[in-house]
Amino acid sequence: MPIVNDKAGTTIDEIVDGIFRISTPLPPSDAMPAGFTFNQYLIVDENPLLYHTGLRRMFPLTCQAIASVMPVDTLRYVAFSHVEADECGALNGFLEAAPNAEPLCSEIAAMVSIGDLADRPPRALADGETVKLGRHTVTWIATPHLPHAWECGHLYEKKTATLFCGDLFTQFGAEHPAVTEDDILETSEQARAAFDYYSHTSGCLALIEKLAKLEPKTLACMHGAAWRGDGATLLRALGQRLARQGAASL
Repeated sequence: MPIVNDKAGTTIDEIVDGIFRISTPLPPSDAMPAGFTFNQYLIVDENPLLYHTGLRRMFPLTCQAIASVMPVDTLRYVAFSHVEADECGALNGFLEAAPNAEPLCSEIAAMVSIGDLADRPPRALADGETVKLGRHTVTWIATPHLPHAWECGHLYEKKTATLFCGDLFTQFGAEHPAVTEDDILETSEQARAAFDYYSHTSGCLALIEKLAKLEPKTLACMHGAAWRGDGATLLRALGQRLARQGAASL
């Protein structure tokens, strides 16, 4: 993996055509004995898009990684799954660094948070709305409360069949390959069991099926390795785990 910052260990890798994973590891700690990673994803195109900004304090590292493949000031869109520090903490930093950049988020996120928090008005995306970047086209998939947050959703890139799946399939650990074909369901279930960060929404199975029907081939996970394989099957397996837990809690 190409390292762009030796001290922080930040890396950048092209995981599919024109899509780069930027990853910064956190060393083991009392809260995270195995360590942790924060990933951002960059789509390099006529209208470049950054998905997840990373934490505000990680802004210089993310900028350094982006600058290794394209000028930061040419970013056109800054998108994220939901409102949380690791998702959009550095949003205003990127809006300042890229004068033509526009926040992309769900209609709910724009209404309840980003319309006020962002230094420029966001573009609020309706469920199923698409944005053409050039060779790549992204679609917003609204998934309220999956895994958490009313405004939550996920972005899907059609050309590469990549689902930017946010906190779904979070994996512990500070060392991961950029992309894996190994099982990530069991490892991500360990993280879910440890932190119980899913909302257990009654609409879980329908929302999982909504994502599975896209038949993604790459899952761009926010924490841990990205994953390559039969995304529909993996998502449905996760859905069954969530449904069983939901039934057991009734």
